[in-house]
Amino acid sequence: MWVITMFDLPVDTKEARKAYTNFRKALLSDGFVMLQFSVYARHCPSEENAVVHERRVKAFLPEDGEVRLLKITDKQFERMKVFYGKMRKSTEKTPEQLSFF
Repeated sequence: MWVITMFDLPVDTKEARKAYTNFRKALLSDGFVMLQFSVYARHCPSEENAVVHERRVKAFLPEDGEVRLLKITDKQFERMKVFYGKMRKSTEKTPEQLSFF
């Protein structure tokens, strides 16, 4: 399962830029990777784990702007088509999961 975070945050003041930077750094520190500007994704091994990361994103939401979260399955993510110009490029691979039991 993938959690995709899309956001549109203001950057018109110094404080707004700082909030934007802090939000982006928080996403990166929580394991999200940038797919495009203001679109970040994180792979989660289960629905329960996805809920944990949704809560984390909610915890570091900035005061202003819009943030959207979307959960999709691995299969849906694999069907994404990525283009650079007219050339197709493969999507990011699902990370290998390690289990310690």
